[in-house]
Amino acid sequence: MDHALRPRLSITALLLLTASTGAIDAVSYLGLDRVFTGNMTGNVLFLGFALVGVPGIPFLNNLIALIGFVAGSMVSGRIVGRGHRVGSLPTGSIVVLVVGGAILIAATATAAIVPQLPEPALLVITASLAFAMGGQVSAVKPVGNSDITTIVVTNTIANLARDSRLGGGHGQRWGQRLLAVLAMGAGAALGALLLLRISTVAALVLATAVFALATVLMIVATREVTKA
Repeated sequence: MDHALRPRLSITALLLLTASTGAIDAVSYLGLDRVFTGNMTGNVLFLGFALVGVPGIPFLNNLIALIGFVAGSMVSGRIVGRGHRVGSLPTGSIVVLVVGGAILIAATATAAIVPQLPEPALLVITASLAFAMGGQVSAVKPVGNSDITTIVVTNTIANLARDSRLGGGHGQRWGQRLLAVLAMGAGAALGALLLLRISTVAALVLATAVFALATVLMIVATREVTKA
């Protein structure tokens, strides 16, 4: 079943998911030994650096994050399926987002109960967060908004610059593109601030709360329609 989306609410939900990703990557990079669980471009670069012996960059942690992300995206792809109406949200996407929220809650609870996690447990947390992020990006794919992918903003920045009046364009969709970049940065900044000033758990609570709010908004933004 595909669900048509109210554009403004769905864009708001995508922006919140982007902010949540920023906060989660702040936690994973600053609190889980220099690894990204959402930004896989950074992880691929780190893996390359680690392979040639650059000090301070762990190979295993980044590999685990990459594997977790790929697995999450694969599982989500199976659940969500293909051939959906562009601009819709399938029921499978809602399921994936809800499960992703549950994973974040479990990771937050684990970090709160066991403040000093051993290295194997940290790797499990890394894999879990990456799995949720991989699932998230596949879940929102049917929405069809290429400017707000929720996990990276490189293409968004390129489109913003290319389509600007200075770049010879007409400035189309500049608002949501700029907001996507700001959302990622704001999420990362707030996550880092909470981690540095309070604790890793506080930053995870923020990320989980924003993710949950985004999921609720995405569900509210739907209205049931029959698939064509």
